[in-house]
Amino acid sequence: MGDYKKPLICDSSNLKTLLRHSSTKVQCVDYREMLSKAETNDLVYLNPPYDPVSSTSSFTGYTSTGFGREDQEQLASVFRKLSDRGCIVLLSNSDTPFIRELYSGFNIKEVKARRAINSDSSKRAGHKELLISKYS
Repeated sequence: MGDYKKPLICDSSNLKTLLRHSSTKVQCVDYREMLSKAETNDLVYLNPPYDPVSSTSSFTGYTSTGFGREDQEQLASVFRKLSDRGCIVLLSNSDTPFIRELYSGFNIKEVKARRAINSDSSKRAGHKELLISKYS
């Protein structure tokens, strides 16, 4: 927020100090690996490639193999297992009937999100996303 010439996006020095003096662990791993590591009351946030909302919005390229419907189904299974284990789970995804069906039974909240990435600036308007959660 604001009009800063050199905004401090991440204060890495303070962040490293805080993490060094706490029991917090930050990991960047394949989400399936979390099944073996996550424990009761751990907070697990999952941010997968979003389900396409139209035939022209098909970004699935976090990995070279893509992230299709079968991957979304596997992710939903992992999400349920983490929840059943007593983890606090939170996931963001696009607002599509497929995603709503996959996560039926969980808390689903619509949020507006603005995307600044589009070659056509007129299409950078806000759209709905879903925040899906379960608190043990």
